[in-house]
Amino acid sequence: MSELTAPRPPRQPRKGMTSTGARKAASKSGRSRAREFALQALYQHIVSGNDATAIDHFTRDLAGFHKADAAHYDALLHGCISTAQDLDALIEPKLDRKLTDISPIEHAVMWIGVYEFLHCMDVPWRVVLNECIELAKEFGGTDGHKYVNGVLNGLAPQLRALEVAADKKRGPESDLDSEPAPAQD
Repeated sequence: MSELTAPRPPRQPRKGMTSTGARKAASKSGRSRAREFALQALYQHIVSGNDATAIDHFTRDLAGFHKADAAHYDALLHGCISTAQDLDALIEPKLDRKLTDISPIEHAVMWIGVYEFLHCMDVPWRVVLNECIELAKEFGGTDGHKYVNGVLNGLAPQLRALEVAADKKRGPESDLDSEPAPAQD
């Protein structure tokens, strides 16, 4: 066989990951699952403009919803939709293009991140950032997670100033330029 046609050995998945790089379902927390379902629901809202209640009923019937943290899902879905203009007002100054040019998936992921920065103080900012990056990797475009990371990393010092400042004081492992280590909340 020539060098170009020689079969490659199969790629071994990382521990806790599927062959596509997504986290295995068993390793996801209820809140991680809630974010996934909220992302799907918010995507529907952004694309179709459907009512939050109708989207909510549809989403709750999806397979696996019973494993999600329903209270966190409710907060994300209804909170993001009811404060969408405020969330967009925070996101837009960090963009290098019009908000309408952003993928609906990345838009919804940014809504989730900004909403959690503002309203879920029990979730550390690095966990919010990491979870949103993972959502964008799993559901978004090829490099969408990098864009989400840049926008949310730019908003974190503004929205979680004390927490980010405390991390900076701890040293280089808390540097905002590095991608956060995977964390579960």
